[in-house]
Amino acid sequence: MRVSSWWGRGSSRGWARGLRWGRVGLVGVVLLALLCAVSIWLAVRITPVQSVSAAGQSIQVGAVQPDLSLSGPGELDLFGQAMPTRPRFDGPIRPRLKLAQITIDSQVNQMVGAGGRDSLELTVSRQLASGWIRYCVWETVIAAGCAAVIVIAAAGVRRAHGRTVLKLLAVGVVGVCAVNAVGVYLLASSTPRALRQVRSIDDLVGRTLAEPVPTEKGPALSGVKVVVLGDSTAAGLGNRPVAHATALDKACGRSADSYAADLAAVNGWNVLNLACQGATIGDGIVGVQIRGSQVAAPQLAVAQRATGAAAYIVSIGANDMNWSVLTGLCAAAPVCDDKASTAYFQEQLATFTQNYYDLLQQLATLPRHPAVLVNAYYEPFGPNTDCLKKEGLTTAKTAVLRSRLADVNTVLQQGAQTFHFASAMPDFTGHQLCSDQPYVQNTADQAPLHPTAAGDLAIALADQRALDTLPGFAGNPEPTSSASSAPSAPSAPSSAASPTGTSSP
Repeated sequence: MRVSSWWGRGSSRGWARGLRWGRVGLVGVVLLALLCAVSIWLAVRITPVQSVSAAGQSIQVGAVQPDLSLSGPGELDLFGQAMPTRPRFDGPIRPRLKLAQITIDSQVNQMVGAGGRDSLELTVSRQLASGWIRYCVWETVIAAGCAAVIVIAAAGVRRAHGRTVLKLLAVGVVGVCAVNAVGVYLLASSTPRALRQVRSIDDLVGRTLAEPVPTEKGPALSGVKVVVLGDSTAAGLGNRPVAHATALDKACGRSADSYAADLAAVNGWNVLNLACQGATIGDGIVGVQIRGSQVAAPQLAVAQRATGAAAYIVSIGANDMNWSVLTGLCAAAPVCDDKASTAYFQEQLATFTQNYYDLLQQLATLPRHPAVLVNAYYEPFGPNTDCLKKEGLTTAKTAVLRSRLADVNTVLQQGAQTFHFASAMPDFTGHQLCSDQPYVQNTADQAPLHPTAAGDLAIALADQRALDTLPGFAGNPEPTSSASSAPSAPSAPSSAASPTGTSSP
């Protein structure tokens, strides 16, 4: 009886001790898992990106924030616009690639021309894989450091003894490194192999660069100093028509008050304005555009006949973004930042970003390498929107449109910077729609939200300042006698912004 009682008490104590150790172990596992999750999350956020360079492209390699899925696309940041990659990667930690710089130089062109493209593409893929491996090594080290800091801080709060701290530190750092190795090197072991299959940016976004636009057949357009490519903002839609206008000039809405005409008059330049209302990159700049019964050859094809042009000015994007549709929907809807319109805008911006990349690539490889200036869009609304309320555009709605316009301008400016082109931001501050002297046509005018003649002068002023700083642009010639009668550029206040139109630019 005594033996049985003793055995029962001993067995109960054993079970209690086992349960106690089990609970301690379970708590330890949970705390270790929490430590690993927090450390790795922090490490992914603060680990510096790794820069790689090959074939004239500089790319930063990092990682997207981990999620619970075990596979998915990475992320490509192209001119400030994030888009999912075409390749899918295993593991919760997947690569994020940012296009940092593109350089088109004679050395790269010679290598490609000599049959070296395969070698260059192989170098790009190897560099991407190498950059990812370097990033993972740094991320592991930083995750271990984060774990060490957290453990030491927790031990300090609990006033643990030195030996206990060392044990906890060893367990924490080893545990984080082990979990990180499983998460990155085992689950994401195929990532370097997938990156080695990437031979160009197009492999990442799943498209092929357009074929270079050939020069339009016809005699050379001699004496042209500057070529303007773009939409109705560059055409000057809604202002005085050009003298002796052709049928195509009329169809495209080209004006004698366009900023191209202002630059020509003030400087005595021969400026070839090919801009046309409704033009997009695909239908107008690099492709044929149909305007009623008129067929306009690709603007870039015609521009290349001006073999002596020192600079190209580009104003494009509003039609690619279907800005008139976005503005009309915003005016009619209760709010402008609902999920549907936001998703539509993001999709349009991603597509425009890729097409814009194609255009910049073609401009960078033009013969004789003319200087390139990209115009951002002015901000037409301003702080006072009282005159727009009857159109359904409240202060809150115009704030959304202003934010989206800023996103478009970011793509335009970062793309220009990436290709080492210049950009200009026209300043309409104090002269927006509801001001006393607007630089923007109102809703009762022929081309709402487009520049007035004064607005085009303000754009010409911004372009003049930018052109004067371009190293590839020869000094300005003396103005002709007609320049003295040209109107002076309007004074423009200090801030910058961008355009849009309820009618198609």
